Amino acid sequence: MNTVTYDDVHVNFTWEEWTLLDPSQKNLYKDVMLETYRNLTAVGYSWEDHNVEEHCQSYRRHSRLERSHTGEKSSVHTQCVKAFAYDSHLQWNERTYTGGKPNECNQYVKGFAYNSTLQRHKSTHSEEKPYECNQCSKAFARYHLLRMHKKTHSGEKPHECDQCGKAFARHGNLLMHKKTHSGEKPYECNQCGKAFARYSNLLMHERIHTGEKPYECNQCGKAFTFHSSLQRHERIHTGEKPYECIQCGKAFSQLSNLKMHEITHTRENPYECNQCGKLFAYLSHLQRHERIHTGEKPYECNQCGKAFAHLNTLQMHKRAHAGEKPYECDQCSKAFAQHSHLLLHKRTHTGEKPYECYECGNAYAYLSSLQMHTRTHTGEKPYECSQCGKAFASHSDFRIHIRTHTGVKPYECKQCGKNLSCHKSLQRHERTHTGEKPYECNQCGKAFAHLSTLQMHKRAHSGEKPYECKQCGKAFARFSHLQMHDRTHTGEKPYECNECGKAFAQNSQLQLHKRTHTGEKPYECTQCGKAFAYINSLQNHVKKSYCRETI
Repeated sequence: MNTVTYDDVHVNFTWEEWTLLDPSQKNLYKDVMLETYRNLTAVGYSWEDHNVEEHCQSYRRHSRLERSHTGEKSSVHTQCVKAFAYDSHLQWNERTYTGGKPNECNQYVKGFAYNSTLQRHKSTHSEEKPYECNQCSKAFARYHLLRMHKKTHSGEKPHECDQCGKAFARHGNLLMHKKTHSGEKPYECNQCGKAFARYSNLLMHERIHTGEKPYECNQCGKAFTFHSSLQRHERIHTGEKPYECIQCGKAFSQLSNLKMHEITHTRENPYECNQCGKLFAYLSHLQRHERIHTGEKPYECNQCGKAFAHLNTLQMHKRAHAGEKPYECDQCSKAFAQHSHLLLHKRTHTGEKPYECYECGNAYAYLSSLQMHTRTHTGEKPYECSQCGKAFASHSDFRIHIRTHTGVKPYECKQCGKNLSCHKSLQRHERTHTGEKPYECNQCGKAFAHLSTLQMHKRAHSGEKPYECKQCGKAFARFSHLQMHDRTHTGEKPYECNECGKAFAQNSQLQLHKRTHTGEKPYECTQCGKAFAYINSLQNHVKKSYCRETI
């Protein structure tokens, strides 16, 4: 037979229930609880191991609320039903209301009414945890915490909600859960008026107004408003990932991340946009998506006034002002403004490619790369230029294309001052100054400044010509060659001289033609110094040895 505990006989009322009792019923409640305490004391119940103060909190709260409405000042001994059969217990109880706190902590100037409370408080300084679980060896500073912890092993949930059937291991958790049905939020912030179902939630909320961050990381000194935030942060240092997926074994540092990951197995998308019908796995993603339709940008930078649809985008933007890059790679020391960028960068070291194409099996390091690749199968080009109608599969290509209309070239070479329209073009251009050729052919050892040039070179070894003309069947090793060839069928000449109006099928032909207007002659003979507009003219000059005849 199980031992009867105080929790089994204790009756707790919510404020709403308490107000329904008439004075005689409240007095009866006090008498019953007094008798309960006497009986438990008589059978040797250890109050030292039980935090009796916690069971009086709700009654004291009800009394305060009741007095605030009636203006009544109740007597000392009727402020709480926590009466005891023995004088020592009664004296304990009286201290709560007389303010007597004879026991003081010598490490922190804080007074306590009871010696046992002082001892429990001191254990927070000494980190003493004398109560150990015999199943998992986890230790606790207080006995009642150990008892509650043991229910996690037994799975016991004796407290069941009579409205929805949900069960809880602790009676207090059940009481808090019931407020979700009643909608009761008795704790209101006196600064902004926001109401909460739990007093602890109100206390945490108030830190938003005060700016208090009492929880500090002892490794890096970063401070947090909530203890849970500190715990999550500490896992960055320890690398701990306690939440593991039971289907694939992947581990996560946060429970919320695990729950989001589990949806990838079920492919469940329960949240639908009522404007465009797009489905989302998470409510937060739907809410962010809806701002695309509404155009709402509630987060504004206080330095430049720029507004953003998402808070994390604003936070990342602020780092652009501060130049802050707090996330550093532990292998190459490269720093990043965003943690997600660091995680993506690390894949360049590990070679990890977690995103695989279902159609061809190609794997990619980044989700965006997979999405762009998928469009090669579907032919989708969602980004269309409003000026010329040209469509693109990737947004970055679309933005670069727009610069051909606007003439914007925001990237400048520091050595020669040349401006280029995209960052990749600048990087490729800089190699003409440094002579760097990082891409080497593993068959002949020839090195190249650009990856695309290496890939095209490899086709010289393999003989591969993947680009075929749909009209005549002629195949080409390079896509640009196919495009130029197609113009022989269509007669298209998209490159027009802005001085004389003459049109050309290829951009290189237009550049050569422009020299007839500018008089530019960039190719010079090293022997006689004569200059030419075209490289083939210089080559012919050298072959025929005109320069030697003039010397």
